[in-house]
Amino acid sequence: MKNNETKQKVMDAACQLFYSKGYHGTSVRDIAKKASVNVSLINYYFKSKQGLLESAVVFYYEAYLIRLEHVLEETEYLPAIERLKQFVEVIIQYKHEQHQFTCFILRELTIDSVFVREMMVTYLAKENHFISKLFGEVMAGSKHSHTDRKFLLLQLKGLLITPYMSPNDSKNREIWGQDPDQFVTKYSKTIHQWIDYIANEHLHSYR
Repeated sequence: MKNNETKQKVMDAACQLFYSKGYHGTSVRDIAKKASVNVSLINYYFKSKQGLLESAVVFYYEAYLIRLEHVLEETEYLPAIERLKQFVEVIIQYKHEQHQFTCFILRELTIDSVFVREMMVTYLAKENHFISKLFGEVMAGSKHSHTDRKFLLLQLKGLLITPYMSPNDSKNREIWGQDPDQFVTKYSKTIHQWIDYIANEHLHSYR
């Protein structure tokens, strides 16, 4: 097996275990057993469990940001509201493809640590910049106050992470559907409807 394939196999096993058992509840030996590799191989590639976690997070966010930058380029000439809708769908698609690790990362973000602060500066700030910029373009010309816009942006960000902050809901087939793509489509549509409402509301209010 090629080195990259082995490293990916180890990271996949770690992500599943971190999700189900938590970071502190998972040992390097657990990961090695699930990935069917020797513990020494994990130490060789990642130095430690912390090193493995950091590598997995970097891989997750770098791929995520590349996906976001790509959709921004592809939709550059679309109306602002359509750009935001497509951007939202790509976010939900990616988070759902990486469902377990997304849930784990969001759970970790509730803990104040050096690792979390580094993630926020390195990756989350860029994600926030993209979302805020697109939302600001949609709301351009709105008569809403600056504070109201901040609240609406906060709501949008909440919609993007809520399914992954409540992973137990994934057992509810009525909500998620048997096909993962079905959930992505339906949930994205729900957020699109919220965006349409906000866009129409800010156009027609105060008339």
